[in-house]
Amino acid sequence: MLLEIGQTFVATCRDVFPVLALMLGFQFIVLRQPIPHWQRVVVGFVCVLMGLTLFLVGLEKALFPLGKIMAKQLSAPEFVFGSETAPQRPDWWAYGWIYVFGALIGFATTIAEPALIAVAYKANQVSRGTISQWGLRIAVAFGVSIGIALGTFRIVTGTPLFVYIVAGYIVVVIQTIFAPKEIIPLAYDSGGVTTSTVTVPLVAALGLGLSTTIPGRNPALDGFGLIAFASLFPMITVMGYVQFVGWWAKIRLKSRRER
Repeated sequence: MLLEIGQTFVATCRDVFPVLALMLGFQFIVLRQPIPHWQRVVVGFVCVLMGLTLFLVGLEKALFPLGKIMAKQLSAPEFVFGSETAPQRPDWWAYGWIYVFGALIGFATTIAEPALIAVAYKANQVSRGTISQWGLRIAVAFGVSIGIALGTFRIVTGTPLFVYIVAGYIVVVIQTIFAPKEIIPLAYDSGGVTTSTVTVPLVAALGLGLSTTIPGRNPALDGFGLIAFASLFPMITVMGYVQFVGWWAKIRLKSRRER
């Protein structure tokens, strides 16, 4: 285990070195300025290397295997059909627990996503409290939940990926026309921050495990694509959340005036 951690640490240093070289090059050659508080920068950089190393080892040892095992167990013929063999064309509703698990794991991992927490915190600061941190996080998590559940449904049924993506982006374009301008960039960014450190490993493992177990599915073709759903649907739910809040505020204001 220690040997594997050491090898991962060396690989992490090699991968991060170009970023460090670029930043130092611009600081000393282009800007020609010393690094302020360089001691803290060094300590922070060491923490980043250690954190990335432990995270990568944890992915390999726990998150990837756990997500794959859960997907295989929930879609195993013994669990779904009560027999050792599955029918060649199983009914999509037989895999109900897969959809539930996908929705819950998408919601839970998104709520715990560090990138989303940072974006929600900054959005709350910039908007002076107008945008609620928890409101934004729950809206994004709800979108990921819907996206993962629909993505697992796509794997089970074997329908083409582009149909869902094209339909989803048509909805996004229509919402963009009517949504408040100040929320559109944040909604678009919310789709990107969901595909980060916590969500991606479990979602990718879920897709690969599910496509391995279901008859007629190819992991190389059907095992990927869930992350696209996790990026798309938060844009829809965040803009929908803001539009609903604005509509509800107008209704309340109108009712007060009538009184």
